[in-house]
Amino acid sequence: MIIATRSSPLARWQAEAVSSLLAQRGVDVEFLFVATSGDKDQTRQIQDMAGQGVFVKEVQRAVLDGRADAAVHSAKDLRSTPTRGLNLVGFLERGDPRDALIGNHLDQIPEGGVVATGSARRRVQLMDLRPDLKFVGLRGNIKTRVSIAQGKEVDAVVVAMAALNRLGLTELADHIFAPDQMVPQVGQGAIAVECREEDEQSTGHLRAVVDQLTARFVTAERSYLAELGGGCELPVGAYAYEDEGVLRLDTVLASTDGEIVLRTKREGDDPTILGAQTAQELLASGGYNMLARGGGNS
Repeated sequence: MIIATRSSPLARWQAEAVSSLLAQRGVDVEFLFVATSGDKDQTRQIQDMAGQGVFVKEVQRAVLDGRADAAVHSAKDLRSTPTRGLNLVGFLERGDPRDALIGNHLDQIPEGGVVATGSARRRVQLMDLRPDLKFVGLRGNIKTRVSIAQGKEVDAVVVAMAALNRLGLTELADHIFAPDQMVPQVGQGAIAVECREEDEQSTGHLRAVVDQLTARFVTAERSYLAELGGGCELPVGAYAYEDEGVLRLDTVLASTDGEIVLRTKREGDDPTILGAQTAQELLASGGYNMLARGGGNS
């Protein structure tokens, strides 16, 4: 099987995780490394690319064109609606979905300190926790972010714990946010696998290595995002999990200026219905107004 993936160290780690599971089933794997538009464009902030699939489209095209049999992505980079011709087979067992600070513990950042993040979702939730903080944009891989955190220009940098764990940098986390304190991005920590719809052999191999519980969680989160509108440019987060056997979904929807932060906690049985109903509830309680006015003034 030929697997298409981005070439960053984290993307390679994820592709190799899929390869390792397939190898246990006797499947030989080769990699096709693809440069995406998100890799090439290092000027725009991530929040300005929300919902555009800039880190997955070229990888998906390699599968659709027959140059690869499967695609491996960070689930958080996927658009919330299916890609025509591709089968989203599922997700590997989820890694740590939480966000973290490197450079300083949240409580040790000085008054008016500077935090680097390219994510509006992270920024508005940090503003909710520490209204005194200031923010600068951030692009680049984990190595770049660590270097910035260790410099003198900022007091801390926000990163995903899953990335630190996978690259052997767990000890660099100075502060780890609880998911209800900093609601993660949809699909954060999960690795997604896709193949062509008609490719029954690849589908069969991939189905054998995906995790059904992770699929249940990520389906609820993606349903929430899809109901809001897949290209929603507002700060959005969702985290699904089980508590005593009950499927629960924590979400956030905020204005881009951080003046309005809507949060909700719901539970249900069907992940698709739970996600959609949660989005409808948030929209009815103020989300429609935020969408109508473009999410804020800044």
